[in-house]
Amino acid sequence: MLKRTSSLIIIFLCSIVFAFGQQKKNNTYDVSTLNDGPFVFIEKNNLIQKEIINGQVISKSLPLNTYQTVFTPEKSTYRKVRKIAALSDIHGQYDLAVRLLKNNKIIDKNLNWKFGKGHLVIAGDIFDRGPKVHETLLLVYKLEQQAQKKGGKVHFLLGNHEYMVLHNDLRYIHKKYKATTNLLNISYDQLYGKNTVLGRWLRSKATIVKINDDYFVHGGISKDFIKRANFNSATIHQINTQMRASIDRSKTAMKSTDFYDIFYRKNSLIWYRGYFYGKLKEQEIDDILHATDSKHIIVGHCSNKTIVQLFNHKIYGVDSSLKRGKYGELLLIKNKKYIRKTLEGKKEAFN
Repeated sequence: MLKRTSSLIIIFLCSIVFAFGQQKKNNTYDVSTLNDGPFVFIEKNNLIQKEIINGQVISKSLPLNTYQTVFTPEKSTYRKVRKIAALSDIHGQYDLAVRLLKNNKIIDKNLNWKFGKGHLVIAGDIFDRGPKVHETLLLVYKLEQQAQKKGGKVHFLLGNHEYMVLHNDLRYIHKKYKATTNLLNISYDQLYGKNTVLGRWLRSKATIVKINDDYFVHGGISKDFIKRANFNSATIHQINTQMRASIDRSKTAMKSTDFYDIFYRKNSLIWYRGYFYGKLKEQEIDDILHATDSKHIIVGHCSNKTIVQLFNHKIYGVDSSLKRGKYGELLLIKNKKYIRKTLEGKKEAFN
């Protein structure tokens, strides 16, 4: 009996060691295959561009005017937009997002803007989880400039994962980015700090926008937030300004007043999940729409298998689980119709 017990203990200990070894192995990254960047840092008289090619860091100095370094904060409201495409929660799944955008004629085969005067809304969460966050950011950065020249617009709204990363909460970054930061000898949040090109660009983004009669936001607009933030169409610009400023505020400073509780906790614009899990009644949704002077609210944050509608098409959820890297959809709004578009660009009825 004692011999058998000893054998079982040895087997148990070996299984723990094996599991730990596998976990450690899975957390490593083959640096020799690592390609990332470019990351552009702003110095007083020049720019420093750093790029990783096959595990080697390539640095070069560039003239200050090589990249745009001053970004005007995005507007909060837009009118008379004829067509809008919306999706969210890409989470570093660059290849899948590209396929979705191509098949739905938002971009062409060369990854250039094809949506004319339309507006593309990415309702938060490009950051975290997946391996191609930076590639996605660079694509959106390029498309934003191309769209503007064509009379269109790209809205990259900041979601909870953008704010998490920018506040150095790195629990969900892909192991690739741990290797990147080790090679560059810099913390991940500082790759997007206020003295980088993309960091300044991110700090110009909105958290919520109103296009025509609809609001677009990552989490949602809660009854609690409307009351505590004095939210209405007239205050949306002020709220976006406050959220931008909060990126470079410490949590301690934000928690010294009720700001953090209102703008960063579960009923905030970036964290709210009440439309999906709050057991709200339709009258409560009607009250929210009335208080915000809107007809629909389009949100991400809560994952579903497809684009979904709730409360008789008053709420649309555009987080179709792109983060899993297998499938995703977008919402097309055209001629006042709300259309579910598949990964292959086909129209589908709402479930």
